[in-house]
Amino acid sequence: MSRSIAYTSSPLLASRTPVWRSKFVVAAIALGFVGLAARAAYIQVIANDFFQRQGEVRFARTLELPANRGRILDRNGLLLASSVPAPSIWAIPEDVERDKPRLQQLAGLLEMPLAELNKRLENEDKTFVWLKRQVDESVAQQITALGLKGIYQRKEYKRQYPEGEAAAHVVGFTNVEDLGQEGIELAFNKDLAGRNGSRRVIKDRLGRVVEDVGEQIAPVDGPDLQLSIDSKVQFFAYQKLRDAVLQNKAKAGSVVVLDVVSGEVLALANYPSYSPGKRKNLSGEQLRNRALTDTFEPGSVMKPFIIGLGLETGRVTPQTLIDTGAGKLTITGSTISDSHPNGVLTVEGVIQKSSNIGTAKIAMQMQPREMWELFSQAGFGQKPQISFPGAVSGRLRPYKTWRPIEQATMSYGYGLSASLFQMARSYTVFSNDGQIIPVTMLRSSEPAVGVPVLSARTADQVRKMLQMAAGPGGTGQKAQTIGYSVGGKSGTAYKQIGKGYGSAGNRKYRGWFIGMAPIEKPRVIVAVMIDEPSAGQYYGGAVAAPVFSEVVQQTLRMMGVQPDMAVKPQIVAQAGVESF
Repeated sequence: MSRSIAYTSSPLLASRTPVWRSKFVVAAIALGFVGLAARAAYIQVIANDFFQRQGEVRFARTLELPANRGRILDRNGLLLASSVPAPSIWAIPEDVERDKPRLQQLAGLLEMPLAELNKRLENEDKTFVWLKRQVDESVAQQITALGLKGIYQRKEYKRQYPEGEAAAHVVGFTNVEDLGQEGIELAFNKDLAGRNGSRRVIKDRLGRVVEDVGEQIAPVDGPDLQLSIDSKVQFFAYQKLRDAVLQNKAKAGSVVVLDVVSGEVLALANYPSYSPGKRKNLSGEQLRNRALTDTFEPGSVMKPFIIGLGLETGRVTPQTLIDTGAGKLTITGSTISDSHPNGVLTVEGVIQKSSNIGTAKIAMQMQPREMWELFSQAGFGQKPQISFPGAVSGRLRPYKTWRPIEQATMSYGYGLSASLFQMARSYTVFSNDGQIIPVTMLRSSEPAVGVPVLSARTADQVRKMLQMAAGPGGTGQKAQTIGYSVGGKSGTAYKQIGKGYGSAGNRKYRGWFIGMAPIEKPRVIVAVMIDEPSAGQYYGGAVAAPVFSEVVQQTLRMMGVQPDMAVKPQIVAQAGVESF
């Protein structure tokens, strides 16, 4: 049943509405439109910077234009390190086509399990994820051929190291961001890196460039860097060092080759080494640049400095007689010994036979301060001034703390420590007429300017003794070469085990040989260290001197140095034995 309503009888509907009220409503609506129009004009015309920035954040990008990293060259211009294009693979996870067979192929090309690839594609960021950085160009082309939607590439560069393991400890390597991490790559990272450029663009949601906006800043490539290293000498030195370490069943080894005229480092090699381009599962043993970072008690290779100081101060002459007795000498309750009795020796004989007692007797005639000053002038206890990371200072205690027995043991290389690199540089005192010269890893065409340590006469006398030590009757006979006269000093030192040197039968050794050639006018210094030889021989004259011989002969030939000997050296069946 319906009921009609008389609207006209409703008091509310029947009341008259004031005109001003309707006008007010219309005016309010009009005012609102005017406000919206003003706001729109303000946003779009007057103060649109904020909203433009917000739009740019979503679509405008500044693309980095990477600079090409400078090449590293050897002294002859041969490549030690260079950059090559290496595309990096990335994805927009939400756009990736989930085609399992093709994803399986992609995972294979990226050298990862399919499960790992899927995990990366489930990344929280649905708009970007790296799949793999710096793949080979051929791999990138195969990935493109798959035609998978949502998979993209970015052009990057990676380093190549043609000399591989042989020069790894010199050149070092970069990380995936092309930043130097070791060696020359680290030391000169800022110079090699150059300066990246930039490009401002508008991109769509798929990351594709729609248009350029603003000016483009071109990248500035890094300059090339030329080292003092001779890649051929470096490779040969590394090869001979590696063979010696393996042959002697040693733990490790190092070799340093210096040009004694310019102070340039011609080779610096260590074994074990690594391939800079393949660094998976590397250990600290492989990465360590032992020639610069490891310090040892140098043993008998220190003896020429004490003899040189004795000659320089007039305390002895080359023919002064030193009684080494029956091979034992007691100082303040401690006994020094030679490996076998030598009786009475000349000062020349002390070096030739490597007598600890003879050296200690000469040293005990000196004030500790004199020895300390000579060692300091020769670079011991000081960090080498070389543009290379990891170089250490070694240890040289203040002379005021030396006890008499310590002064005696320091004379033959115990109680102080040095790196092989420091030892090689210190011998420039004898090769450069008494002056120690600065050394460099960079190519140089100027003779080095030295600092006087000993007189030229003393240096000449010590060189002749070093020649005797490397000749018949000396401890370094296996250092002889064909066609070139050589001089040098072998050394064998106990390795510290805890607070001591271990008991007899449980000792470990390091064998050294440091020398120069040709002996009258030296051109190169070669220093060799073999760490923990365990194949039956451990004396420096037996394990390190043969490496010296081969490296010296090959290096001088490569340098075009004329032989100074018309006859072959005497064939030596067994190397002499030096005292510790």
